[in-house]
Amino acid sequence: MKKAYLGVDIGSISTKGVVVNAEGTILASSYLWTQGNPIQAVKNVIAELDHKLNSSTDGGFRSEYHIVNSGTTGSARKLIGLVLGSGVVKNEITAHAVGTLSVVPDVQTILEIGGQDSKIILINNGVVMDYAMNTICAAGTGSFLSSQAKRLDLALEDFADLALSSDNPAKIAARCTVFAESDLVHKAQIGHSKADIVAGLCRAVVLNYLNNVGKGKQIKGPVVFQGGVSKNAAVVKEFERELGLPVHVDFNGHLMGAVGVAMLCVSETEESLFDFNITNVDFETKGVECTGCPNNCEMICVYRSDYLLDVWGNKCDVGETAVVKQAAA
Repeated sequence: MKKAYLGVDIGSISTKGVVVNAEGTILASSYLWTQGNPIQAVKNVIAELDHKLNSSTDGGFRSEYHIVNSGTTGSARKLIGLVLGSGVVKNEITAHAVGTLSVVPDVQTILEIGGQDSKIILINNGVVMDYAMNTICAAGTGSFLSSQAKRLDLALEDFADLALSSDNPAKIAARCTVFAESDLVHKAQIGHSKADIVAGLCRAVVLNYLNNVGKGKQIKGPVVFQGGVSKNAAVVKEFERELGLPVHVDFNGHLMGAVGVAMLCVSETEESLFDFNITNVDFETKGVECTGCPNNCEMICVYRSDYLLDVWGNKCDVGETAVVKQAAA
């Protein structure tokens, strides 16, 4: 049987999953909303991948391939890595860099804007040299654009086309979501068209990104833009205008984190077999405050069908030891 590899990227807004072969070709992909429940979101992603693989392959995917390792990245990578029994758990910087290099080998700058955060990765000769992230404020991210589209009574799918129809983008202050919303209302009240306001929002996202995440960074081409916002052609156009460089957006750019961590699995010599039946297993997380010492650590306990898998969040062994003893009693 041929070997395949699973990569999962669990973010605060969306959860992405891919299955790739040893050459990195995507055999199936899934992109679903996390909805505040990463474990259930991953189960849904696994179920969709299983359905796609077995409905698109003659004789069924499982008769031709078997997944020999899985990897996780994203904000919930440790939790989901534990749930899946993953052999690879990596941060987003590494995963996005590896995934992008598999598609654009000579990339030097990766711009990424997701649902609630954004990042920039600088690469030289295939090696990450520098990076920066913005996880403090959601201004200028996908959730920001989504909320503004709702305020303007626009479908997010129509956002880019309307913005591209404008010849005079309104100046919107987007360094803070609150200021942007008040500025948006003001611009509408004094007569700016909806198209000009939307174009102004797209431009503001780019300026906010470059002045914060990209501040002090030397951006060189080839430039690759990824994350959900990269699907907005108006934002891509503004990046190209500001940088004076072409900006490449890959069709699977929103999946690059998952692709990257799957590719990292390919190079692992130790295999960690994956079972699609994980969707039928019950997992639960419980928060526990330890009072064994002055630290008062807030710990997270992860259970599989009432069996304690792991504990984390403790600064010493007191709390973990107590939890393990309680679980064994």
